[in-house]
Amino acid sequence: MEFVKYLVEDYLNDIIPERDAVLTDMEELAAKEDFPIIGPLVGRLLYIITKATGARRVLEMGSGFGYSAYWFAKAVGKDGRVVCTEESAMNEQVAQGFFKRGRIAERIEFLVGDALKLVEKIEDEFDIVFIDIDKANYPKALKKAMPRLRKGGLLIADNVLWKGKVLDKKPDADTAGILTFNRMLYTSKDLFTGIVPLKDGVSISLKQ
Repeated sequence: MEFVKYLVEDYLNDIIPERDAVLTDMEELAAKEDFPIIGPLVGRLLYIITKATGARRVLEMGSGFGYSAYWFAKAVGKDGRVVCTEESAMNEQVAQGFFKRGRIAERIEFLVGDALKLVEKIEDEFDIVFIDIDKANYPKALKKAMPRLRKGGLLIADNVLWKGKVLDKKPDADTAGILTFNRMLYTSKDLFTGIVPLKDGVSISLKQ
């Protein structure tokens, strides 16, 4: 099964068009530093969802050096806004360089600190909330994110299949966090959820 999966991913990566130079450079940096990013397959999915729903306000819980934020910022347009949260000040500096090169810096607000604490200080509602923080904290992230997501908005999370570890009989802390998070999504009366088994798994939940 894993063999087939990787062949399919190779095929998908082969047929997608070239990204702009900034995204390509970000992907090369991630590969060089072994830094986890969503990658172009999931990036295109986020772009499509954002465009199709007409989303203008996006909150990211966990932004790294801005790869997913770059896709969101391109999709929300000149009048849109993406709020990033990231613990590393170094990642923020790297991200700002990419955003300026892509001429999207004015669309993005980058907050440095613990996403779980930063989100409490944000009073706005968002069309999309994207979760990609430490996996053990996904359940806490969900609780923090819900008040910030407007009714009819989308909550999206990456890594919800967690390299297949969701099937482990003795899950570690990160895997346990993902398992709890997934159960919370599907049992919530306020959310209608589906999981796309693309890359490491992407959950998409509609706030009802």
